[in-house]
Amino acid sequence: MSDWRAVAGSAVTRLQTASFGGRVRFDAPIGELTTYRVGGRAAALVVLETEQEITELARIVSDHELPTLVIGRGSNLLIADSGFDGVALMLGEGFARVEIEGGLVRAGGSVKLPVLARATVAAELTGLEWAVGVPGSVGGAVRMNAGGHGSDMSRSLVSATVADLNTGTVETIDVTRLRLGYRTSSISGSQVVVSAEFRLDPGDTEQGRRTMADIVRWRRANQPGGQNAGSVFTNPPGQSAGRLIEEAGAKGLRIGTAEVSSRHANFIQADEGGSAADVFALMGEVGRMVREVHGIDLHPETRLIGFDDRLPSGN
Repeated sequence: MSDWRAVAGSAVTRLQTASFGGRVRFDAPIGELTTYRVGGRAAALVVLETEQEITELARIVSDHELPTLVIGRGSNLLIADSGFDGVALMLGEGFARVEIEGGLVRAGGSVKLPVLARATVAAELTGLEWAVGVPGSVGGAVRMNAGGHGSDMSRSLVSATVADLNTGTVETIDVTRLRLGYRTSSISGSQVVVSAEFRLDPGDTEQGRRTMADIVRWRRANQPGGQNAGSVFTNPPGQSAGRLIEEAGAKGLRIGTAEVSSRHANFIQADEGGSAADVFALMGEVGRMVREVHGIDLHPETRLIGFDDRLPSGN
């Protein structure tokens, strides 16, 4: 990583003297904040607790043209070993509230999805049970339209309140303008999901708990634990990425400290103390093998931070 502090001294001073200055860490390890637990450091890392702090940070990074990275729960990120030469940010407990009023649910951007699922089921609502098995946050889930078990965020999302780090503006965006698709949305990397609103149907708490228990059991039986970021590649139309990878002979393939899971071929496991470069190289090799066998290009679901735009295989 370049000596960011040497070329941005005034930015450092502003970060240190901001209202959130006591929560700023410089040259901070962020790879360990992801579920892969590999990767490098950020020039600065800050935890924000209010919308006012987001606006204040936006002024600083905009004035100094500093790159930003929203980490969330880190469950869909691969950080390069060289790190991130900018300001990484996380939403703190100030954004972890869940408010339920009838069938309308408002959740802060840092709320864990399993917490949201259980809270809504306890309130006799149905529609978010699937989220109990997703180790992400509300903010990240809205940004990528996360989903599973036949549902996703778009099924119940009404709107999202989004802060723009380029302009400092905070806007509530209707779901139709979010353009939610398969693991995509209109939310950019410079935007932070502050909160989201959902409309859910009345449900039976005991049935909801049984559904969640079934989901948890299925995931434990079919998906690996350990250091991974869930599905590595999106499913091509009408296809299963995991099946394509397995048929290409890549299940169990290892490069250095990274290995394609023997339990589920669309998961890559990173060794403790491993490197992001190995995970990245393995993603590229898996993509090459699938293209060679099936003639299909796989596209990463994982966000790649600090790497070239394309995988080594040419994706």
